[in-house]
Amino acid sequence: MSASIVTTEVAEPYARALLSLTQDSGTTDEVNGLAGEVLGLLAESQELADFLANPITSADVKKAVVRQVLGDSVNSSFLNFVQLLVDRGRVALLMPILNQFQAMVREINQTVLAEVSSAIELSDAQKDSVRQRVISMTGARAVELSTELDASLLGGVIIKVGSQVVDASLRGQLRRIGIQLGSA
Repeated sequence: MSASIVTTEVAEPYARALLSLTQDSGTTDEVNGLAGEVLGLLAESQELADFLANPITSADVKKAVVRQVLGDSVNSSFLNFVQLLVDRGRVALLMPILNQFQAMVREINQTVLAEVSSAIELSDAQKDSVRQRVISMTGARAVELSTELDASLLGGVIIKVGSQVVDASLRGQLRRIGIQLGSA
């Protein structure tokens, strides 16, 4: 089995437990927002991710850092959940667990995640246009955008929704023209 399959198999029950906990308490949207913030923090700070994954660091020290990073006003259920992960030695899987949790919340809310790569920062109007295009493609009720800058595109955008890819970039158009000229 590959490492990613094992990670998914371990992360899914924890994500499902977190979802169940938040649904019972009516805090799913709040915890989903917190999950996004924590994922962003872990993506920005490799030091924090490495610290939490370090098996030598004691659970008490990790819990203290988690409490300090999340703050006092954070949802207590979410804080307890992360501390449970520390106790069980699963905090290294926090990112996959939270990603899985967010995917489950999106499924419940009939929301899709669209990964958008563009050569320049998109304006709000352009983001709305992408959302509308994705809604028409998928039939989803809502769209979450994850944007990324990629100067190699030269212009335009690439939109990924699950396994579907819409390449409306200048680089993609040039590649398609090259293929047509090559086959002629």
